[in-house]
This record gives sequence, structure tokens and C-alpha cells, in this order.
Amino acid sequence: MEDLIQQVLSALKGIWKYRWHAVLVAWLVAIAGFIKVISLPDNYQTSARVFVDTQTILKPLMAGMTSVPNTEQQVAIMSRTLLSRPNVERVMRMVDLDLDSRTVREHEAQLDDLMRNIKISGTNAYDIYTISYSGPQPKVTRDVVQSLLTIFVEGSFQGKKGDSQKAVQFIDEQIKNYEDKLSAAENLMKDFKIRNNMLLPRQGIDYGSQLLMMSDSLNNAKLELLEAEQSRKAILSQIEGDEPVLDLEPSAAAISNPELDERIATINKNLDSLRMQYTELHPDIVASKRLVAQLEERKIAESKLRSATSDPGKNYSPMLQQLKVAQTEADAKVAAIKARVAEYTARNERLLAHSNAVPEVESQLAQLNRDYVINKENYEKLIGRREAAKLSGELSSTTDMMAFKIIDPPTVPLSPVGPNRPLLFSVALAAALVAGVAAALLISQIRPTFLSPAELRDATGLTVLGTVAMNWTERQKTRQRRARYAFSACVGSLFMLYGGVVAAALLKF
Repeated sequence: MEDLIQQVLSALKGIWKYRWHAVLVAWLVAIAGFIKVISLPDNYQTSARVFVDTQTILKPLMAGMTSVPNTEQQVAIMSRTLLSRPNVERVMRMVDLDLDSRTVREHEAQLDDLMRNIKISGTNAYDIYTISYSGPQPKVTRDVVQSLLTIFVEGSFQGKKGDSQKAVQFIDEQIKNYEDKLSAAENLMKDFKIRNNMLLPRQGIDYGSQLLMMSDSLNNAKLELLEAEQSRKAILSQIEGDEPVLDLEPSAAAISNPELDERIATINKNLDSLRMQYTELHPDIVASKRLVAQLEERKIAESKLRSATSDPGKNYSPMLQQLKVAQTEADAKVAAIKARVAEYTARNERLLAHSNAVPEVESQLAQLNRDYVINKENYEKLIGRREAAKLSGELSSTTDMMAFKIIDPPTVPLSPVGPNRPLLFSVALAAALVAGVAAALLISQIRPTFLSPAELRDATGLTVLGTVAMNWTERQKTRQRRARYAFSACVGSLFMLYGGVVAAALLKF
């Protein structure tokens, strides 16, 4: 620790020995730094704040009908891409900054400087965006911020209108492609159905169901034929056990005469009504009974006249005649059922003959239907999406979706905001002092001297027996005193110069 203290003291003594060199270097560095800071151009800054109102009544009204554009995201993306190269170049053209650049390198440097000095900030909670720019010219600074504000508003209004137009164009192309696919699929299905008409399912029933239904129908027809044959056989047995009757006196009730039967039924009905009001001896009742008896006698007489003709069933009983009629009906029914059984048998054989080819046909038909249904669904969806895309494009371009309210418009700055000359002057002074001290220390190391007996002993390894003190004369003491005053004046002048330039800088701001 003692060695370290000795080294520090030795360094301080060396710096003090070459203090005039340190003062000279400090003055040179300070003057150069002050001149550099004074020559820096003034920096003016202006800003603008804009509020973006994205809460519109159109959003809940259009929800479900179309894809409502996300205006918050749209504005946020525009704020982040506002400093893109095309936008900054557009700003340069709008404020005529591109006229100052004569070469490509100057243009690129000016573009980089413009992008570096533009700042954009926003608050997610309140949708307030701040656009600021700092530059050497007040009017140009205001024009740059105004141009950026114009591009920001126009870009946000345009939004996704161009994307919507491209989407509608793409959907139209896809609709045309699907129309061609549907037309081709319909032609394939038509040709396929014509070629395999007999093997295709009908009314939503596949071939296996048709075969099963045909088998059930054939079995039911065979069972019905068996029942009809048994019924006919029973009728024949009854006919064989019945014998004809000869010249039996027919009764009026057993004789069928529609005309007379209707008249008799009408009279009997009137007679029943009269009996409810009168007795059997009433003239109307007696007359009605007489008329009924006459009509029954007429039926019997007409029946005898008809039986006198050549009637093959005149010697048969009414039961036998009815059995003959039933036999005829049974024969006709058996013949009809036999024809049905034969037709069902032929159809069932045809279905069985084509049963091996049906699965392949059904598989091909299912594939055609599946492709057709998929293409049709996509086509219908594209039709709906096209209308939604058109509506979305119109909705994105309308000014009602968002409203821009400029809170603070850009103004021409009256006083510069930079550079911070007091701080830079302080930095220059500190650098000058450090440079002076470093220069004195460096000279002391280049031209070393022994400032104490200990340093001489350490350097030579010899024993120092003693030291001889310097005996200064009055003239020399006066000269040393003046030199200290001059040194203090030089250092104080340096600080006075620093105070003057700082005061001038503060008065300017």
C-alpha cells in the first residue's frame, strides 16, 4: 500500500513539473472542442399527434355478412411500415429534399439521415400516434412531419382495398375453373348413367336392396299363388259335392231385379214411416202392402219369362251358381298371379346375372358423385366468398370505418432543440483537462527525473547518504511566485472561457 502511495505521489510530482505542457495541451484541446461544438448546426424538432377512432357501428352491423377488416391491426401495421424506404422517398419528393442530392451516394446518405431522425410512437390503449422529426431547417422539419401524416392517413384509408380486388380476381378465376370442372363432371355422369342404366340404383335404393326387394316380392307372389290355388281347389271340392235342382219355385227375395228391387225398397221405407204414425188398417198402409205384393208377383213373373230361355244354369241351385262364379274368379286370379311370378322370376334372374358387375358400377358412380358434390360445394362457397370479398373491399375503403383526429398539428419550430451545447462544452472541457494531465504524465515518463532519495535508491541500488537542499534566492522565489500566479490565471482563463461559451449557449436556447 505504501509503494502504491509513493508511485501516486511520484506521478503527481511529475505532472506538476510539466504543468505548463499540460496547460498548453488543455487549451489547445478545449479551443478545438469549443470550436467544433459551436460549428455544429442547430437541430429543430416538431411533432404531430393523431388519434385514430376505430370504434364504428358498422362492425357489429356487418358481422356475419362479410369479413370485417381489423382496423386496429391495419393502423398498427401502417404505423410500423411508415418508415419503409418507398414512403421515405415519397416524403423526400414531397418536400423537395431530393433536389439537394446530386449523386446516388448523396441521395442514400440523405435518405438514411431522414430515416434516422424520424420517430413514430403510439399507445395501444388509446390509439394515439405521435410522429416527430428533427432537422436543421425549421420549415423543412414541419413539412416532413406533415407529409408523413398525410401518408399515414392515406395508407390507412386505402387499407386492404387492393388486396380485396386481387382476392376477387383470384376467386373469379377459381369460379371459372370450378364451372369447367362441374360441366365436365356432369357430362361424365350423364354418359356413365346412359351406359349403365340397368345397373344404377333407383330412387335412392342400391342394387343389393333392389335384389332383396325383388326376392321378397317373388316369395310373396309364390305364396299368394299357393294360396290362390288352394282356394280354387276348395271351390272345386264344393262344386263336386253340389247337385242341380229341377224347377223349383223361386221366391221373390231370391230373384234379382234391380229396378223392381229399388221400387220395393222405396215403398218399404215409406211403409215403415207410415207405421210409425198409423195402424195396419190405415188406407195408406193397406195400399202400400198391396203395391209391394204386386211388384213381387211381377218379379216372379219376369223371372219365369227369363228362365224359359236357354239358360245353362237353370237346373242349378243358387249356391252352385255362386260357386261357379267363384271358380271363374279363382281361375283368373291364379292366372294373374302366375304371370306375376313369372315376371318376378325373370327380373330376379336378370338382377342375379348382373350382380357381379354392380359393385364396380356403384363404386364408380359413388366416385363421380363424390367429385361432383365436392366441386359443387366449393363452387357455391366461392360464389358466397366473392360477394363477401367485394363487400369487404368496399367496407375497407369507406371512411366510416375509422376517423382520424389530429390532436396536435405540426408547426414550424421557433427555437432549436439541439445540439445540447452546454453538455458538449462540458465534455470538451473534461476532455481538455484529461488530455493535459495525460500529456504531462507522458512527458514525465519520457523524460524521467528523480524527485526523491527513495526513487534514486530504488533505481540505482546504491545507498543515498544524504541530500542537498536548494537555497532559492529572493529573485528566484519571486519568479516562482509569479509563475504560480500565471499558471492559476491560465487555468482560470480556461474555465472562464468555458463559462462564457456555456452562458452564450444557454442564452440562445
